Order: sequence, then structure tokens, then C-alpha cells
Amino acid sequence: MSSAASNNRRPGPGRPRHIPASDTHADPRDQILAVSARLFVGQGYAGTSTRDIAEAVGIRQASLYYHFAGKPGILAELLEMTVRPALDRAGDLAQIESPEAALYLLALHDADSLATLMHNIGMLPACPDVSQTPEAQEYAAARRQLREAYGSLAVECGSQDVTDTIAIRQLGDLILSVVESVIATRASGDRVTHMELHAVAASALRVCGVPQAQIEVAEKVAGVMLDQMTEEP
Repeated sequence: MSSAASNNRRPGPGRPRHIPASDTHADPRDQILAVSARLFVGQGYAGTSTRDIAEAVGIRQASLYYHFAGKPGILAELLEMTVRPALDRAGDLAQIESPEAALYLLALHDADSLATLMHNIGMLPACPDVSQTPEAQEYAAARRQLREAYGSLAVECGSQDVTDTIAIRQLGDLILSVVESVIATRASGDRVTHMELHAVAASALRVCGVPQAQIEVAEKVAGVMLDQMTEEP
């Protein structure tokens, strides 16, 4: 996905910012991302200008360019937010001996991330005015990495009936569809509950043909791993 270079962040202070007093301690990049997320989701990427973003943040339009080169850099960072947490977590799963628990944990973490991202930016990749951009192509490459991670775990823990009939790529796509269902839940105006997040993780295992008894064990192991990860400095 995009690197710091692709965002073209420029060094040095920007011009004086015009923001409400209550927001004077907020990080300007975070403000820009949050406002852009709201506008891109609400009125479309093509329908949002850098002037719109700057005015909503409360800064001069020129000041925005001290943090991002323009809309593409902002979009790239927002799209990365939708896959990076899960990709980072996928890299930490080698310590888990149980592939069922690893898959459960990855799906749970991914779903939780999508359920809590600001302004439901998980919707952005499917927007027509976003899907054809170069930034969306970068996002798609990262999403393929995530699909491969899901597929590899699915093959490890899946039943023979499933793995003999469904290709690893299809398994990865099926699990991604289950996890990304939380985006639609949020779009309908519903809050994604803790119970629903665990249901998504369990469904990821069911797609692979994992028996219910093993799913329950995987949930317990994943819970222990989560506690350990939370306690780590």
C-alpha cells in the first residue's frame, strides 16, 4: 500500500490554521483524514475538492498541501486503513499453533477494525469514483495479500470436503466476504455488536467446514491470545 513517500508529506510548519479553539490540540493530519473520510463517504470522492476539505477542517487550502500532496494521497491513506490492521495482525499469527484459532483471531480483528473505522470508510473501495483510481489498485494489491492469508489458514484448518472442492483463492474470497459484511451492517445504520463480531469470526471457520466443537475451542484460544497481546507493552 501507500508509503510515506506516496503521501508526499512536506516538512516544516504550514501557514496559520483557522480551526475552532476546541480543536487546537488535534493533529492536523488526523483532522484532515477524518474530515476527508466523512466527505468522501457522504458526497463522493469525485464530488469533494481540497477546498471542501480545508474549509471543513478550518484551515487554508494551501495549508492542506503541507500534509498531503492532494486528494490522492488522502485517499491512499484512508484505503490503507481498511486493510493494514488485518495485514499487520496476520504477520503475528505464526506464534499460534492452532490454525483454527489463528483464523478466528484474524477474522475477529479484521471485522472489529472495519466495524470501528471512522465514517465506515470500508465502503470507499466499492465506490465507482474510487474503484478506478491508482490508489484503489494499490489497495486491491494489499487486499489480495489479505485474501492469501485467509486462504492459507483456511486450507490448514478446513475439512477435506471443503479443501478438495474449493480453491484456496475462493476460500479466501469467501472469508473476506463474511468479514466485510460488517461494512453493510454499518451502512444500514446498525451498530456492530461484540456478539456479532464473534459470530463473524465463527462464520469464517464454518465456511471452511470446521465443526462447532472446534470453533468453540478456537474462540477460547483466540481469547487467551487477545489477552496476552493486550498485556504486551
